[in-house]
Amino acid sequence: MNVTRRDFIKISGATVSGAALGGLGLRGTAIAGTRKGNVAIKYAKESTTICPYCAVGCGMIVSAHLGKVVNIEGDPDHPINEGSLCSKAQAVRQVSESEWRITKPLYRAPRSAEWKEVSWDWAYNEIAKRVKKSRDAGFTKVNANNQVVNRTDTIASVGSAALDNEECYVLQKWLRALGLVYIEHQARI
Repeated sequence: MNVTRRDFIKISGATVSGAALGGLGLRGTAIAGTRKGNVAIKYAKESTTICPYCAVGCGMIVSAHLGKVVNIEGDPDHPINEGSLCSKAQAVRQVSESEWRITKPLYRAPRSAEWKEVSWDWAYNEIAKRVKKSRDAGFTKVNANNQVVNRTDTIASVGSAALDNEECYVLQKWLRALGLVYIEHQARI
């Protein structure tokens, strides 16, 4: 077979064009076909959120119907992932539907081997008491040079990649108001 350079370019261009056009048509049909048949997605409420797994912060569109997550897809308008999701993000639905998911606070007393279920009010009050006790124990009003510092060295914070910018801002303000100096974030570690 004698193929010239010009013939090779024509054949290659036609093949690539045909594959691209054919792929777009099939993809659109497949997506439209699945959405039409799934009643839960049709009536679901869509919300945008951030993937909770790593520090990349990919955008997701989560569809919920009757209190259950029915679909998760990448947010095409999100500047980080532009609609694509890794395998962990695609499986994030399992986080909300897992039978092993803890939905009530558990407490394990010191030197105890067993966890006991406690109320949310008890858990919040206990956390507040312990934060206050730790803060008061290590609070420094003035340093050795008699400069006002109002800080505590007994508490540190490591932020989560699951927080968006607004949540990080509010958390940072609250931690600084407590007097924390050691504030870090997972995205920097």
